[in-house]
Amino acid sequence: MKLLASVATLAVLIGAFQASVADTPEASAEAAAQTWLGLVDAGDFAKSWDTSSRYFRNSVPQSQWASQVSAVRGPLGAVKSRRIASAKFARSLPGAPDGEYVVITFSTSFEHKAEATETVTPVKDPDGQWRVSGYFVR
Repeated sequence: MKLLASVATLAVLIGAFQASVADTPEASAEAAAQTWLGLVDAGDFAKSWDTSSRYFRNSVPQSQWASQVSAVRGPLGAVKSRRIASAKFARSLPGAPDGEYVVITFSTSFEHKAEATETVTPVKDPDGQWRVSGYFVR
């Protein structure tokens, strides 16, 4: 009986830990970044702009974004693999207004570039949703 109670208590603690990890800013921002990267990977640059943060949309016109990202991503070819290398929460970033940001670095392999680093920076928009506010590939 004690063993059963211990197992039940452990299951509750594990569930609570998993829920708290999933509710972190990093986890929420990573999910938003992965969804957004899927749009970019599919070449849906207009929708990636539409779903970006208000700050991003106010900083870069949609036509300019589509042109820029196409010029950068096109020559790289398809994504072969992508993994998160790091995710760091920040309240301020150079050149951006204070807020809640997560700077996520991905190690990515493309069809025509075996080793690349993608940096995606989601921000928590005023409506409480995480949306991408910056993207760089090198």
